[in-house]
Amino acid sequence: MVEMSVAGIALDAASRTPIVLLRDPSGRRQVPIWIDQAQAHNIMAGLQGTESPRPLSHDLMAALLEAGGLELRRVIVHAIEDSTFHALLKLQEITEERETDGDEPGSEADQELIEVDARPSDAIALAVRTGSSIWMLEEVVAEASIPVDAEADAEDQSAFSRFVDDLSPAALVRHLRHQGTHEPGAKEANDDEPSTDDP
Repeated sequence: MVEMSVAGIALDAASRTPIVLLRDPSGRRQVPIWIDQAQAHNIMAGLQGTESPRPLSHDLMAALLEAGGLELRRVIVHAIEDSTFHALLKLQEITEERETDGDEPGSEADQELIEVDARPSDAIALAVRTGSSIWMLEEVVAEASIPVDAEADAEDQSAFSRFVDDLSPAALVRHLRHQGTHEPGAKEANDDEPSTDDP
């Protein structure tokens, strides 16, 4: 079992569908889960601690749990079938003498918690609002994760920064003119004025 953190919300470039990214503790793997716009809004509101004038879905769920004398101890994403993730809410009755430690996923105390089936998007939105942990089976992480290469990202950013630092305004104008004259249907750039993408 791997404890995951919400790395953020991304947007699928092709479908424009939001994706919530769950990252493992090493920061080397992250699992993308496609969600809808409403759930993306709920998750972002929970991450940012945004207070809504009217309760959002996850605010309502948290209030209902509290009214029922329950609290969310953790979320477990336990399966992926046909590209669909499955999650469980692990709930515990609120008592004054309850134990808060020693009930890691899979432990005897954890098995005594109440389980409720949930969509991962709902579960994650509720977890970030209540500060509950998010766990994922190692098999699911291994199957669905994509590598995160922080070093490569840093090198790319560094190379781009060096390129920009070394680029003079005159070289940029020459580059834009060269690009403009090689695009299909492009007009010749005026030698007295830099070319631009603006109409």
